[in-house]
Amino acid sequence: MKPLELGVALWSQSAGWPVYLEAARRADRLGFDHIWTWDHLLAIFGDPHQPIFEGYAALAALAASTERARLGLFVGANTFRNPGLVAKAVTTIDHISDGRAILGIGGAWFEPEHRAYGIDFGSGFGERLDWLAEAVPAMRALLDGEEVTSTGGRYAFDRLRMAPGPAQPHLPIMVGGSGEKKTIPIVARWADIWNAFGSPEALSRKDAVLRARCRDVGRDPESIVRSVGCKVTIRGTEAEAQRALDRVLAHNGLTRSDIAGDETFWTGTPERIAERMVAYREAGFHAFLVESPAPYDAETMESLMLDVKPMIESEVDQ
Repeated sequence: MKPLELGVALWSQSAGWPVYLEAARRADRLGFDHIWTWDHLLAIFGDPHQPIFEGYAALAALAASTERARLGLFVGANTFRNPGLVAKAVTTIDHISDGRAILGIGGAWFEPEHRAYGIDFGSGFGERLDWLAEAVPAMRALLDGEEVTSTGGRYAFDRLRMAPGPAQPHLPIMVGGSGEKKTIPIVARWADIWNAFGSPEALSRKDAVLRARCRDVGRDPESIVRSVGCKVTIRGTEAEAQRALDRVLAHNGLTRSDIAGDETFWTGTPERIAERMVAYREAGFHAFLVESPAPYDAETMESLMLDVKPMIESEVDQ
């Protein structure tokens, strides 16, 4: 079984910078493998006009303020920026972080922020995924030191090259999403990391589709890291964990009714969370991107590394 990877994805809404920065530094000190942040221009939970930080600017600051964890957007909105500019920005962050950047990218889904900022949202999700299918190979080529020229599509690159290239030999690309017709084929061809949401059973079915698409393009499916997004709250008892979740929800202007039916919220004891993660590992997903809302739950972060991770690793050793 592949090694367990734990990342923390800091919600960038409803937080002041000192608290946000300290949460990232805490994750780095605790030994999380990755630190992620959103790429949203309006808050996506609760009141959309809550304070929120821009993704790449925040990521660059975290790159200069942490030492070991890898860094990425969870995930970048392809609609927001020209793909050449994205490759340039993430390469700059790679140099700031001494080779720790990941290019996270997806088709984008939150229409209100596009409307508010006057950003083209396209005719629908299908068109946005067509744009993503054009953008990802262009970014891969630029990151690999190739020259890109394109005509007739969404983008029009004219002998574009990047200097400098990334600090690391191969800057990984993470693609978020699990649509079988358009997103998974992009993952199969270009992604180093695939992030998805859903139950172990649902993701196991999606994984079978990914494996088939990998066969179509002649790629080893095991070369792609599978990651799952989740929102975790841990305490010594179930009741304490539920109370802690309620406090986090209230800080973000939410109630239980706002997350009713959302299976990505995992709440309970370390043993309960470890059991859930083991189920995903048995389905082939070995990386977990744990979303952490402001005010950033230090107890949960510490328990993930000090309690949950050893439980999972001991399960593998048995």
